[in-house]
Amino acid sequence: MEQIRRGAEEILVESELIKKLEEGRPLRIKAGFDPTAPDLHLGHTVLINKLKQFQDLGHEVLFLIGDFTAMIGDPTGKNVTRKPLTKEQVLENAKTYQEQVFKILDPARTKVLFNSEWIGAMSSSEMIQLASKHTVARMLERDDFSKRYKSGQPIAIHEFLYPLIQGQDSVVIKADVELGGTDQKFNLLVGRHLQELDGQKPQTILTMPILEGLDGVQKMSKSLNNYIGIADKPDDMFGKIMSISDELMWRYYELLSFKSLSEIKKWRQSCEEGENPRNYKVALAEEIIERFHGYDAAKKALESFEARFQRGAMPDEMDEVMLATQEDAYPIANLLKDAGLTKSTSEAIRMVKQGAVKIDGERVSDPKIQVSVGQQQVFQVGKRKFARVNVQKT
Repeated sequence: MEQIRRGAEEILVESELIKKLEEGRPLRIKAGFDPTAPDLHLGHTVLINKLKQFQDLGHEVLFLIGDFTAMIGDPTGKNVTRKPLTKEQVLENAKTYQEQVFKILDPARTKVLFNSEWIGAMSSSEMIQLASKHTVARMLERDDFSKRYKSGQPIAIHEFLYPLIQGQDSVVIKADVELGGTDQKFNLLVGRHLQELDGQKPQTILTMPILEGLDGVQKMSKSLNNYIGIADKPDDMFGKIMSISDELMWRYYELLSFKSLSEIKKWRQSCEEGENPRNYKVALAEEIIERFHGYDAAKKALESFEARFQRGAMPDEMDEVMLATQEDAYPIANLLKDAGLTKSTSEAIRMVKQGAVKIDGERVSDPKIQVSVGQQQVFQVGKRKFARVNVQKT
């Protein structure tokens, strides 16, 4: 149970799960993924990692590719009706999903299912019968539907079918446990409801948190460009992981690493006692890259990273920024913000205190330093942000 609880947001109902485990049989663990885009990022792997944990405990993993539901479009979290994908787009994306997930899951112990096999075979009368098992009032309890209804945003009828079909998947495959993100809770509960109506023991729901992106604030998303794709090149993955904050690193360890919680706790304590968090960030980057690209690629990425940053190397091309002031000096925090290297002066101060700021390759640690005017210097924040800044007095 300690392993199952790791990183989980909620288990509904935990006592039911314990009873199922006590039966001494492999449980059927379901997680569904709609192939709406060709590539997965580390945010998607939070669920896949949890599937692997169940798999390592001896349970049966059912990796459900929602090729039928992808053509509907998941309305979760959307304030507009999603444009459905074509069958050809879905199948092409599904192919890449299978290639990518087996870098984590054991293909010999993973059952890949496509929900078009049974949903696509339903007659129109069977689909109407399924729709009769839930009410519009219950659907409108769902947060995103409720907000759209109150604000006058359209809700298409087919969007109500999405949670019903996801729930029907659980009925067909007789899921003991279904995993999903916290935003999927309503859909997972529909599965429990439909299983009970079918006379089955309702599935246990295990929700996992939504992983924050590189900014540490918003969820990891390609549209926000704050993601680490599992198909990214090793050097890019390494640089992105090294750019995250020290605090976010520990969250990534909990949700993405296969290291034991006791080991992670010991490392975190070491950092609190003065050890450089960078050492563990490097270890995390190596672990993630080895998982998706292999041991040799991880070592080469580390060597490349150290050659570029640890030996003082700077990129050949970087932004050039002109700043003007009426004073004789420019506060470092204001300069970093005005040069676009940080989003705010408070972030700049934090980065300086963390030792993540360099001027012409030399690390600075005092957030109160003043930068002299009338000169051009290279400022670096973290491992990936550089700017050649020219400060002039007006």
